[in-house]
Amino acid sequence: MFRLWRRKEKTRQELGRIGEAHAARYLASRGYRIRERNFRAAAGEVDIVAEHDGLLAFIEVKARSSERFGGPSESVTSWKRARIAQVADAYIAAREGRERAMRFDIVEVFLTPRGRVERIDLRQGAFARE
Repeated sequence: MFRLWRRKEKTRQELGRIGEAHAARYLASRGYRIRERNFRAAAGEVDIVAEHDGLLAFIEVKARSSERFGGPSESVTSWKRARIAQVADAYIAAREGRERAMRFDIVEVFLTPRGRVERIDLRQGAFARE
């Protein structure tokens, strides 16, 4: 008897890791120079720190397999934006030692429930400091 193997749906954490990996490749293909991934500070974490067009870009990656509860970037609340800005300040203090021009981007990665990329959207300058 033959058994058809069905691929298992990915967990949220697996989808997140897959989304971040695809986002990093996508950004690199568009001229971003990835400096760090998953930079952690007391205030939290930023998914990707990169240089692009002379700016430091602090990038939040949001991977979703459904838009049932809204688009990926909608989940970046004002609280989360403030935390990312605090982490950006910590990064500059720790790695740069001087002020740098920066911006905050969001990469939305749309995946199938099994982790295949359907679409990637980049929102440059998605938010400003609050």
